[in-house]
Amino acid sequence: LVVSYKYCVFFSPEIRAQDRVTQSTGDVIGYEGGSVTLNCDFTTSSTAPFLFWYIQHPNGSPKYILRRHTSGASDTAAEFKDRFDANIEKTTVPLTIQRLQLTDSAVYYCALTPTVMNSGGDVKHCQFTSYK
Repeated sequence: LVVSYKYCVFFSPEIRAQDRVTQSTGDVIGYEGGSVTLNCDFTTSSTAPFLFWYIQHPNGSPKYILRRHTSGASDTAAEFKDRFDANIEKTTVPLTIQRLQLTDSAVYYCALTPTVMNSGGDVKHCQFTSYK
């Protein structure tokens, strides 16, 4: 199982330059039936950020997996509820995938937004790291 991992910051007028998401370097290798954890550390000036995870299969568009808020509020798309989970800590929101399937091989995005985001919000910064 090969997992590629991307992370992006969605900027709006409420987000400043010090707002970012980062990841540990290294490969993520999983085996069918096993589990993996993808790390996402974040720094933000927002007191109430939302953190999101997305999945993108080859030739497909990014698909929403889940979102977590520092207040404890959370949401997970129905198709991912059984095997995908993330717990937001003070500065991290790792994604754990259990009972791995070959179809989990994809690009994963971690994204940060402030609680309030107007319609002018846009992707201004995106960094890429590939895990084999």
